[in-house]
Amino acid sequence: MTCAEELPSKPGRDHDVFEVCPVARAFEIAGSKWRLTVLRCLHLWGEQRFNELQEASTADSTTLSRVLKELEEQDLVDRRLEDRPVATYYSVTERGAALADVFDAYEEWALEWTDAEEPTPRPPE
Repeated sequence: MTCAEELPSKPGRDHDVFEVCPVARAFEIAGSKWRLTVLRCLHLWGEQRFNELQEASTADSTTLSRVLKELEEQDLVDRRLEDRPVATYYSVTERGAALADVFDAYEEWALEWTDAEEPTPRPPE
């Protein structure tokens, strides 16, 4: 059952909105600008090395390191280490992949309600 189907009671001073509202809880976990950007990059382009993800997301290295650690702690991103050549790869977990429909809905909303433009598909390489 969702809040749209049955209106929950309004949280009072004795309740933490992040504990009683599922939407607030979801945003607390995945909702920062950089978390969403990194997750979206991994959704669109799959597993990536740190430098590839940094270029795709435009995050500086300090921000990206912090965000990847947070996403790992929330079980939204998985880190894989390779010995030869030495490399670290990041990908979404099953829990992170479950956000795909959320990103699609955000994209639809953004195209309709903001000045965002439809992305131009890249030609095949």
